[in-house]
Amino acid sequence: MQGAFYQANSIRCPLVIPAVLMAVGTLMALISTPAQARQPFAEFVQSLWPEARDRFGVSRTTFVRATKGLKPDLSIPDLETSGRKRKVRQAEFTRAPSDYLDKDYLARLAKTGRKLARTYASQLDEIERRFGVDRAIVLAIFGRETAFGSYTPKHDAIRVLATQAWVGRRKELFREEFLHALKLLEKGVPRKKMRASWAGAMGLTQFLPSEFFKHVHDFGGDGYADLFDSVPDALASAARQLKNHGWIRGLDWGYEVVIPPAADCAMEGPVGERSYKDWIELGFRRVANRPWPAELHSHNAYLMSPAGAHGPSFLVTDNFKAIREYNTSDLYATFIGNLADRIRGGGNFVTPWRNVGRQRTATIRAVQQGLKDRGYPITIVDGFIGSNTRREAGQFQRATGLPVDCWPSDRLVRKLRSGCDPHLCGIQCP
Repeated sequence: MQGAFYQANSIRCPLVIPAVLMAVGTLMALISTPAQARQPFAEFVQSLWPEARDRFGVSRTTFVRATKGLKPDLSIPDLETSGRKRKVRQAEFTRAPSDYLDKDYLARLAKTGRKLARTYASQLDEIERRFGVDRAIVLAIFGRETAFGSYTPKHDAIRVLATQAWVGRRKELFREEFLHALKLLEKGVPRKKMRASWAGAMGLTQFLPSEFFKHVHDFGGDGYADLFDSVPDALASAARQLKNHGWIRGLDWGYEVVIPPAADCAMEGPVGERSYKDWIELGFRRVANRPWPAELHSHNAYLMSPAGAHGPSFLVTDNFKAIREYNTSDLYATFIGNLADRIRGGGNFVTPWRNVGRQRTATIRAVQQGLKDRGYPITIVDGFIGSNTRREAGQFQRATGLPVDCWPSDRLVRKLRSGCDPHLCGIQCP
């Protein structure tokens, strides 16, 4: 049962899924407005009232109560403000892979996850039956997002979403999320419950406001889907979101592998996807000579090396892609996958992580720009590393005779800024 979101006293709030349409003209005006001529915050917020009323069914009373005296929070990251360096605090894109995937922290979470698996065994049985998503995966999301409910984000959702919609790097996204957050208030969700990350995600399993209207699930069938206080509702909603993103019943997320000598990390990414049968024929094998499940041969996978050649590599499935839809980070999806493995009784990665230091946004951006300038298929220069950046870095390293490690570095930046390469020029580089 889909249900509503929260029981506010005796108010019942039926779920209504809005048609999410972008106000293109207004959006383009906001994007093209120079920082020095930006609309004042209070005026910007008030300009959203007609859209909140007409598209989202927000009453004037709710809008005024939510926005009266509202001030921007310029301390949060990912803003574009004059005279301020843009801060990036998302751990998936700042911490070293070895730190993000800290084995001791994963072990502690797994211990708690196994206890919760016993506590909620019957509910997890039913969640698996309804959605086909493995219990250990939804528990892992619960663990990663809020440490199984022991952590409550500190931000007021309305304030941070309004700020991001005003001066954030992704204004169009957060404009929609702010309006959906107002609709949550209209539906009866108490504002005091709406404690959020700096990006506006809320609840035990951290849903953005718009995701409350797409994926929530009332597990108990009482008419309310409560992601703030009900563990079964939160777990079921996480499972429903994964199913909606294409989760395949009975398929694992991926397998740690040994890359054969004739291959390297430059084969990484969805563009290199092929069947498991083909990967095996190329010489890829599981670590510690573990056997391949027989049913895998009919499924596709792609190579994923979240630290380039400086850590484990994996052949990942469509279910890894589904996890990435929850949070578009390879490190995040790898964390969820390994934590789920540990909850089921597995252990640490076999291949050690080398310490390559923090992910440096400026270095990654320079590598992306250098690759793009040389004709490599880099479409976004944002300083955030993903499989495409790693793959193309490796391809460039191959072409220029550098050691192939698929990782942004100062050495790679210097090479990109000097000379040429056959990929671009069609000649032999010095």
